[in-house]
Amino acid sequence: MPLPIAPVGEELTVKKVLADERNKRHLESLGIVPGSSLRLLSVSGGSVILRIREGRLAIDRSLACKILV
Repeated sequence: MPLPIAPVGEELTVKKVLADERNKRHLESLGIVPGSSLRLLSVSGGSVILRIREGRLAIDRSLACKILV
């Protein structure tokens, strides 16, 4: 399922990233790769806030829809 419709507060595992190569490389540099775990903290308006590793990250909802968990 796409990241924005996943349950908030649960530990999720990234299954696939459907972004173009440029965005895929950017997400990889942030630690969002298939097999990585993250926690969805909030989905509000056009932003998705998630916890990955030790930090928090806000990404655009359209990019978050390309991350399957």
